[in-house]
Amino acid sequence: MKLNVVALAGGVGGAKLADGLARQLAADQLTIIVNTGDDFEHLVLKICPDLDTVCYMLAGLANPETGWGRQDESWQALANISILGGPDWFSLGDKDLGTHLERTRRLRAGQTLTQVTRAFCESWSIGPTILPMSNDPAPTIVLTNAGELGFQEYFVHQGCRPAVTGFRFEGAPQASAEVVRAFQSADLVVLCPSNPWVSIDPIRNVAGIQDHLDRLPVIAVSPIIGGQAVKGPAAKMYSEMGIEPSVEAVAGHYSPWLDGIVIDKVDVGAAPKLEESGLAVLVTETWMRTKAERDRLALAVLEFREKLNII
Repeated sequence: MKLNVVALAGGVGGAKLADGLARQLAADQLTIIVNTGDDFEHLVLKICPDLDTVCYMLAGLANPETGWGRQDESWQALANISILGGPDWFSLGDKDLGTHLERTRRLRAGQTLTQVTRAFCESWSIGPTILPMSNDPAPTIVLTNAGELGFQEYFVHQGCRPAVTGFRFEGAPQASAEVVRAFQSADLVVLCPSNPWVSIDPIRNVAGIQDHLDRLPVIAVSPIIGGQAVKGPAAKMYSEMGIEPSVEAVAGHYSPWLDGIVIDKVDVGAAPKLEESGLAVLVTETWMRTKAERDRLALAVLEFREKLNII
C-alpha cells in the first residue's frame, strides 16, 4: 500500500527530519507543511525563516554549520546596511537576500505564498511538496516579562533572553486548498522534532488543521532529549512556564490526539509511563548530526508506523 505522509515542521530540527523523510519516500508520498508564524517584514521584504530553512535543507543549499541560511554565503549587503545605520540584527546573507527579494516581488505581483514556494521548489529541484501552513498572515506573539514581542524580536533581536509567560497567535489563518488536499489524502502525520509552542502550535492554529490531526494517526518525534532542546529555546520556554522540560511534557502537549512518540535512548526511563498513558513508544537515537542519522531516524519513524499497524 502506498503511504502518504504529511510532516509538520519548523526550525532546523524539523528541516532535518523532513530531509530524511524525503529520501525514504517517493516525492508524491510526502508533503511538508511548514510553520509561517515566525514570518515577518524586514527591510520592506517578506522573510519566511522556517520555509527557507526547510527548502534550503531539502535542496542541499543549507549552511551545514548552522542548519539555517545558505552555504558559502557572503555578507556584503548586510555590512553596508550596518555602515549606513540600518537594522543589522537579523542576518541576511547575499544569497538569502535574493530569495527574499524575489519572494517579495512575486507576492506584490499577486501570487500567493503557496504559489511562490512551489515555484522556488521547482527551481531548486525539490521533489516533495512543501507548503506554507497558510497563505494568510498569522504572526506568533511571545508573551514575556518584557512585554509582548513579535517572534523574531524575541528570538533573534533579544536572543531569547526575556522570560516567556505564554503565546498568542494573531490573525485568522485559513488552510489553502493544497493543505486541505494533503491532509485528505494522508495516511500518517509526523510531527517533526520542532518546538511544540512556536513551530507546531501555529500550524495547529490554522482553521481546520486540528480536526485533521484528531482523525489521523499522528507520531511525534520529541525535540527534547534528556531534558534539553537540541537547538532553540523549547526547554527554556517549558521551564519558564512552570513545566519541567521532558519527553513527558512533549507528549502531554499533544495529548489526547497523539498516537505514538519517538524518544531518544537517554529517555528510555520515561517509556513505561508514556505507554501507560496509552501511547506507543519508540526508543531510538534521535540526534541528527549527519545526513546518515537523518535517514536512519526517518526510516525508524516510518517503520514504527508499520509496526503499530495504524490504518
